[in-house]
Amino acid sequence: MFDKKKDNASTEGSGSLDVFRPAKGSAKVVIGNGVSISGEIKKADEVQIDGEADVTMKTDNLVVGVTGQCKGTVETHNADIWGAFDGDIKASGTLTIQEQGKATGTIEYQSLQIKLGGKLSGELKLSDKIQPIKKETKDSEESPSISMQEALKKGGK
Repeated sequence: MFDKKKDNASTEGSGSLDVFRPAKGSAKVVIGNGVSISGEIKKADEVQIDGEADVTMKTDNLVVGVTGQCKGTVETHNADIWGAFDGDIKASGTLTIQEQGKATGTIEYQSLQIKLGGKLSGELKLSDKIQPIKKETKDSEESPSISMQEALKKGGK
């Protein structure tokens, strides 16, 4: 009895997992230790570099492993540097330099985290992505205060 249920459950479970699996994590690129690649990576959700890469890429998440050496131009949401990165990187989310990590070049970030021992050098720029939101908030805050002052003036007369 139990064997049949397990077989049915595993068959049903694997069928439902296959349906969801391609949508989640199907666009992952792994460049293994000892592999060297040069070129462009497009439409990748996650890129992990443990070998050598001279690339231009746009991805959601970049991980440069301890043995990884990445050169090139990268646009990403989050980057986690354990190895070495040299080039232009724009991180719209968080850029993390781990203990053994080293990043050099032109670096633009929204949030930055450098662990003890991590190295960062080059041209650093805090992304201006948040500032327009703050300016809009200030503008919207000023408008009600002006109308409130006018309302108080009218009420006092």
